[in-house]
Amino acid sequence: MTLRLIAAAAILVASSAAAQNIDAANMTETVRTLASDQFQGRAPGTIGEERTIGYLIGRLQALGLEPAGTNGGWTQPVPLLHTALGSPAKLQFERASHHNYQPLVQGTDIYVSTLQANDVAKVAGAPLVFVGYGVDAPERGWDDFKGTDLKGKVAVFLINDPDFVAGGDEPVAGKFGGKTMTYYGRWTYKFEEASRRGAVAALIVHDTDGVGYGWNVVKSGGGENYGLVVPPEKQTSLTLQGWVAHDVADKLFADIGLDLNQLRTMARRSDFRPVELAGVTLEAEIPVKHEVVRSQNVLAKIPGVKRPDEVVMYGAHWDAYGEGKPDEQGRIYRAGANDDALGVAGLFEIARNFKAAPAPDRSILFAFWTAEERGLLGSEAYAQNPLFPPETTVANLGLDILQTAGKAKDVILVGQGQGTLEDDLARLAARQGRSVSVESLPERGLFYRADHFSMAKRGVPVLLMMGIAGASNLVNGGTAAGQNWVDDYTGKCYHQACDAWTSNWNLDGAVQDVSIFYQIGDELARSAKWPGWKGGSEFKAVRDKSAAARK
Repeated sequence: MTLRLIAAAAILVASSAAAQNIDAANMTETVRTLASDQFQGRAPGTIGEERTIGYLIGRLQALGLEPAGTNGGWTQPVPLLHTALGSPAKLQFERASHHNYQPLVQGTDIYVSTLQANDVAKVAGAPLVFVGYGVDAPERGWDDFKGTDLKGKVAVFLINDPDFVAGGDEPVAGKFGGKTMTYYGRWTYKFEEASRRGAVAALIVHDTDGVGYGWNVVKSGGGENYGLVVPPEKQTSLTLQGWVAHDVADKLFADIGLDLNQLRTMARRSDFRPVELAGVTLEAEIPVKHEVVRSQNVLAKIPGVKRPDEVVMYGAHWDAYGEGKPDEQGRIYRAGANDDALGVAGLFEIARNFKAAPAPDRSILFAFWTAEERGLLGSEAYAQNPLFPPETTVANLGLDILQTAGKAKDVILVGQGQGTLEDDLARLAARQGRSVSVESLPERGLFYRADHFSMAKRGVPVLLMMGIAGASNLVNGGTAAGQNWVDDYTGKCYHQACDAWTSNWNLDGAVQDVSIFYQIGDELARSAKWPGWKGGSEFKAVRDKSAAARK
């Protein structure tokens, strides 16, 4: 064996040994600290944020990482627009032909919010246009708009993709992944598309199966919203955006002689054309409180020694939901022990292991995002103003909620068929004697609901570890026990005060998952490998445009 091969083997052995040293006790201590009352639920723009940022920087310094933020510091500023609607002076559908109106109760008939910094959200006599699923996907030969002018109008959408409820004999079947949601099915895409076309408001007809949650979740924001602060020329055209209850929409359409169920069927055809709700307008006048909240991402790095400009990125969000109403135990802080203090703890362990191993060839970036719970805003702010070019960012590996029920015989894959990193996940899981199980409810679009997505939109290959994406096949209890854990966490504690650390946690499975993510990043950081997107992914074309930067 040559000296070069011996040296390479030594590096791999050292790196592999470090990968086995993900420490559950260290992760526990991090979670217990971040989820304590001292951090007040880690809401952006609060004292809780100040304490969180200080804690994160202190830990990163102690680990020996270098700052990777703006101007050589540890942070990247993320100014956030926070809005809150008051009691409407007017909120109604008007029907000119009958000279009458249908009053709407916020939170019952309709749920709206705004991302405009105006004192009053006012919509005056805007016509309603039903745009089906509102999809413009030229790569799939699909355009629901057919050139319809939406300026000054209200776009009314169906949720999810055109093939979500399609029968197997319909031409659209499988065109958008079937039950697996694409980004075109997400409510965020629909609002973005409405704004791109100049609509003054956008309403999505609520459907529990299509969106993956009930009306109680839709209205839980209480009329509040958060967005990135943008210059006036980039402000959304939408004065109001939100949802209309299923039964309210049915009645509205029926009152003017339209059958919404029939239109749903028509919307599954490529020749669908938008339908104006003749004579129906939206009238709204709602007071708005608005402020700018100053928040921050925290960024740290381990510089590469051979190709420092090529970056392997890890991410987790530091924020949670802050203070809320007392729960049955009197707890007021929704501190997100699992979502996502545990992900932050995983990143610290990955960083510690990298520092214990030989220096990587490529740089490794650790991103601790703000405002994930407010709409992936911290990661989006970075993606809009990246400190390392997306073209030479090798991959983004995100940790957001890890299962706490013990060792598993499998690992859960989110976003099957999107990228080649899933093949690396399967290969490294097999080394642990584990298989890969695909997320159990792909129609809920979890792939589009975590911070890695902000980088995916810019073409960066991504992989997400999210424990609630499916029932793990636990060593003790199998998939039934895994489903019980998912149901218990999502049904009781998700985004609630009871997402708190408990001595009942068993982090052996989380250690397995974090170890795999360390190994994936370790392989990428010590090679010239460029993972990519698979054919059919909506992000492949974006990455392909920058191929020359990676040669």
